[in-house]
Amino acid sequence: MSFLTLDDVSKFYGPQCVVANMSLSVQKGEFVSLLGPSGCGKTTTLQMVAGFADVTSGRIVLDGRDITHAKANTRGLGIVFQSYALFPHMTVFDNVSFGLEMRGMPKAERRERVSAALALVHLEQHATRYPRELSGGQRQRVALGRALVIEPPVLLLDEPLSNLDAKLREEMQFELRQIQRKVGTTTIMVTHDQTEAMSISDRVVVMQAGRVTQVDAPYRLYEQPQTRFISSFVGKANLLSGRVSSAGATARIDLGGVKVDIDGAGLSLGRDLSLSLRPEKIRFVPTGQGQLDGVVTARFFLGSQWLFHLDTPVGPLLVACPNGDAPPLEERQQTGLAWATGSLRVLPQEGSADPAMATPAMQET
Repeated sequence: MSFLTLDDVSKFYGPQCVVANMSLSVQKGEFVSLLGPSGCGKTTTLQMVAGFADVTSGRIVLDGRDITHAKANTRGLGIVFQSYALFPHMTVFDNVSFGLEMRGMPKAERRERVSAALALVHLEQHATRYPRELSGGQRQRVALGRALVIEPPVLLLDEPLSNLDAKLREEMQFELRQIQRKVGTTTIMVTHDQTEAMSISDRVVVMQAGRVTQVDAPYRLYEQPQTRFISSFVGKANLLSGRVSSAGATARIDLGGVKVDIDGAGLSLGRDLSLSLRPEKIRFVPTGQGQLDGVVTARFFLGSQWLFHLDTPVGPLLVACPNGDAPPLEERQQTGLAWATGSLRVLPQEGSADPAMATPAMQET
C-alpha cells in the first residue's frame, strides 16, 4: 500500500489550470523528484502536499489519513525551502531546535534530538554560529537538519540546491541522498535540473504544462522516454523523423537516405514516426563504414568529454565522445557515424501513454 497518494489532484487559479488530474503513489522511504521546466506545476504540487495551496479537486492521503484539507501545521511534514528560510538572529542550534520547541518538547530531550540532527548533517562544530557566518552549503545543511529533527513522515524539498555553485551543488546532491537513505524518510523533491533528479532519485516524475508525462526510474526514463519533450528535456537527444516505407512483422523506416528496420507491431504503411538517438550512443568510424557520413561543424571541450555538432544527410546531429588518448576530430573533418542495434528509439505518438511503444530499433544489416 502506498504511503503517500495523490488521487486525481487538480489546482485552478480562477480559470487557469496549473495542475491537472495528477495521480501519484509514493512508497514509504522512497525518494521521488518532480522534474520539469518553470511553470509546469511541480512547485504547486509540492505546496498542495505541504498544505500551503488549496486543492481544487482530488484527494491527498498520507499513511491512510486524508490530509487534502488539513491545515499545514497539522500535517507534520518537514520542508526545506529554496531560500532555506533560516532565522538570522538565531544560532544554528536554535534554528534546528525551533520546531521541537514549538511542539513543547522538554528541554533535555530537545537538546538530545538537536545534537543528533547536527551530527547527521555534519554541523556539530557550528552549533553556536549564526547563518551569516556559514557558507551556502552549511546553511543548506542547517535547513535540512531543522526539517529532519521533527522526524517527519515526509520530507519536502523545494529546489534545495539551486542557490549553490556548481561544484558544491554536485557534492550536496550525493550528501543529501546519503542522509535520506540513512534516515529513511519518504522524500519528494522539486527541481528543474534533470541531472540532479536523475542522480539521486528512486523515481522521477516528469511534468509538462501541469500534467504528468512519465513516471519512471531514472535509467528507464533516460533510455525509454515516452515523448519528444522528455527525450530532449532529460539529457540531450537527436530527434529524427521517419516514415514507414514497408510494414509487417518487421517495418522499414526511411529517414531520408538512411534505412532502418524496427519491430513493426502497431505500425502502418506510410505512418510518420519520431525517433530518438542519444549523442553518446554514436561513435566515429571511417567514412563509408557507418550508417551515414557527416561533417564536423563545431566541437566543444567539456573536460570529461567532447561534444561535436555535425551536418549529415538526416540533418544536424550531436555526438558526445569521452576525452580519451586519441586526438579529437577537427572542425570541417568528414567522418562516418555508427551506433549499435537498439540505440535508436521510436517515440510514442504525442498523447500515447503506452510504454511498449518506446522500443529499440533494429538497424538494417
